[in-house]
Amino acid sequence: MLGENIKTYRQKKGYTQEEVANRLHVTRQTISKWEKNYSVPDAEVLVKLADVLEVQTSQLLGVKADSDAQTTEEKQNAYAEQLAHIAEQMAVKNRQSKRIWKTIGIAFAVIIAIYIILIVMNIASFSVYTEDVRTHEETIMLEE
Repeated sequence: MLGENIKTYRQKKGYTQEEVANRLHVTRQTISKWEKNYSVPDAEVLVKLADVLEVQTSQLLGVKADSDAQTTEEKQNAYAEQLAHIAEQMAVKNRQSKRIWKTIGIAFAVIIAIYIILIVMNIASFSVYTEDVRTHEETIMLEE
């Protein structure tokens, strides 16, 4: 949700990823990663990003701001908690993705190994067959 919000508000302002990146002193790829939910900005950069996009930090996070009774420090703590929660969700997602790719890689390696074993067995059985044919031919020649 954070990534979608960053992209939506960036586009509403008419900014490119490069323009936002320059204002925040990060790379364009960093902005792309945030928008694709591959990573999240830290709390300090999130506040700067909200300033650049002229929105509330809570809007970027997709949370409703609490009452005005909250101090700035309490708000920052709430944002940091929300960012930590988002980062944990992304870490779980990344671990699952890595696990899937690892399983696919292992399955592929097993298939290749089986294929190689079958080829070796086929070559071995063919060489035994040709030896049998030669032996049979030699037997016929000796009988004549």
